Amino acid sequence: MTTLQTKRPAPAVTKEEQPYVEQGRNRHTGWWLLGIAVVWLGGWALLRGIDTLVLPFQDQTTLSTWLNGLRDDIQLAASQGNWFFDGVIGGISDALDGLVTFLQQLISTPAPPRPVPEIGWLGVVALFGWFGLAVAGARMALLVIGTVLAFGFVGYWSDGMDTLIITTVAVVICCIIGLPLGIAMARRKSVSAAVTPVLDLMQTMPAFAYLAPLALFFGIGAASAVVCTLIYAIPPLVRITEHGIRSVPATTVEAAGSLGVTKRQLLRQVQIPMARRTIVVGVNQCTMAALSMATIAAYVNGPGLGKPVIAALQNLDVGAAAVAGLAIVLAAIMLDRTTTAASERSQRDSARVASVGRPGVVMMQVLLEKLPRWASEETKGRRPIPTPAFRRAALGLLLIPVAICVYYSRTFLSLAQFPESVNVGPDIAKWINDFTDSFVNAVDTFTNAFKNFISYAFLNPLQSLMAESPWWLMALVLLAIAFVLGGWRPTVTTAVCEAVILGTGLWNDAMVTLTMTIVATVLVMILAMLLGVWMGRSRRADTVIRPFLDTFQVIPPFVYLVPALALFSSSRFTAIIAATAYAVPIATKLVADGIRGVSPSTVEAARSAGITKRQMITKVQLPMSREALVLATNQGLLYVLSMVVIGGMVGGGSLGYLVISGFSQTQLFGKGLAAGIAITALGVMLDRIARYAAARYGRA
Repeated sequence: MTTLQTKRPAPAVTKEEQPYVEQGRNRHTGWWLLGIAVVWLGGWALLRGIDTLVLPFQDQTTLSTWLNGLRDDIQLAASQGNWFFDGVIGGISDALDGLVTFLQQLISTPAPPRPVPEIGWLGVVALFGWFGLAVAGARMALLVIGTVLAFGFVGYWSDGMDTLIITTVAVVICCIIGLPLGIAMARRKSVSAAVTPVLDLMQTMPAFAYLAPLALFFGIGAASAVVCTLIYAIPPLVRITEHGIRSVPATTVEAAGSLGVTKRQLLRQVQIPMARRTIVVGVNQCTMAALSMATIAAYVNGPGLGKPVIAALQNLDVGAAAVAGLAIVLAAIMLDRTTTAASERSQRDSARVASVGRPGVVMMQVLLEKLPRWASEETKGRRPIPTPAFRRAALGLLLIPVAICVYYSRTFLSLAQFPESVNVGPDIAKWINDFTDSFVNAVDTFTNAFKNFISYAFLNPLQSLMAESPWWLMALVLLAIAFVLGGWRPTVTTAVCEAVILGTGLWNDAMVTLTMTIVATVLVMILAMLLGVWMGRSRRADTVIRPFLDTFQVIPPFVYLVPALALFSSSRFTAIIAATAYAVPIATKLVADGIRGVSPSTVEAARSAGITKRQMITKVQLPMSREALVLATNQGLLYVLSMVVIGGMVGGGSLGYLVISGFSQTQLFGKGLAAGIAITALGVMLDRIARYAAARYGRA
């Protein structure tokens, strides 16, 4: 279905923004960047290899040594009963460990003295199916049942249940904290102003950066997994909740106020019901982020599907990694589709609630719901949409067979422990390994040629330029680029981030990571431009491609390492390819939306002038969607950076490898934590430069 688009008026320019707009019109960005590049190349040619701050892998810096000492002091204080580390942090850790252990013994691991969980697999399937039916409908119930059964069929029943446990516990805590916080931010600007920078930092930090400090405070295990998942997943919930409450029409709020309702009544009876769908969308995004982080949390010994993936990747066993990755993908699709369906149902329920007390409106709504069914020959004979009272009664009756399934799963061993006879995971892994070997042998000429082309033509020269330039020259170049693209504010942020990176003693490693990030981002934008322009200009292409992009966005980043490892073996290029695949969907969507957002009247005027299709793209649509392109680059950078760091486990090297080594080697804990700090500083710097550049280009 096509929609009529109208040209939006240009936003008003404030007095504060006027200087930036004037600078944007007259700054000659291209010439300035060219001048910076010439000076940079000249300095690199003259001073190559001088003051590069290379640090051997096993060497320690002042900061890493101090962090190692801090870890020892914290562990000693906790062992001696310190009120904070043992009382507060230890109490939280014990509570989370106890909760996760209770849930594991309930559905996934043996509950002594029983050799099996309290509820066997049949009871778990029945309970999960009933819950899916209650919150999302019959189709989603079938999807839930199929997914949890698939965990058993591929041999990962316990790991799959553990992943869902960690994800669920984290999401519930996120809702307990995030929903009230989002509401408070929507109702008080002072709260929003104080919390927003913290959320920005949490969303900018790559996922790996959370792991080391949390392992320091909460130890290794389920508690750290829950806390790091919570920190990673709560920002989208808080932001979307704030947006939903603020999106309630002001006229509705004023009308309610004129009736004399209190603030609590306004929130409970007006704002929350009208923002319910948006809030459920926030829960959806929170859930997907939690699942993504719950798999990565295997690095801190978090239970779940992340452990077999890590073990398989370390052994270069593509088949085993692919099977575990498939289970993660199925869990992601199940959670995404279920929460999306719950959001749609919430919207319908909100509409019914809003119509209470208005019989005419209720009757009209019912007629409109039934009209398409009566008018269509294909839908004759279908039953009408069940009423809420009927659904509640049906769900209550269905609890009887669910209770029977739970009882039998506690009574019979075959219904308590998932049978090994149906485990097809090893067979699938063997088939994948055989297919991978055959496929790689058939295409290795092309993949090696592509790998060598990108490495020798772009990656190696750029890494030499960035990592072998004197540190002070590279720092000045980054400051100059920040100023030219965004102005003084990102320049100040860049200076602070550079100081942080220098303080970690990992400047050279940070430049190597930045090189990989830039190369992957270039690849992302090339693909995003090709696909996005095609989607933006063709509804048919958008209809075909967008479902694939939606599916790829659901896949946790961990899983992208598997096909990249299969095609390119263990190398830094593997990390780049995985990062590219992870970031392409979001960048492509932004480019497509930007192309489609160009005013139709402008396109028609250009077409009437007789320009060609190529000129239409290069002279009209791309220039007018420049803001969307810069935003796509910003998001691509952040997605790529987070994935490049994860790629440290498949040969990515630099900061990502240091973070991973900090978990496995005690003497490198401080250096790994310092690498996490450097990664965070790098992410904040890139984010601020891209954000201010997007704002400046948009206003210009």
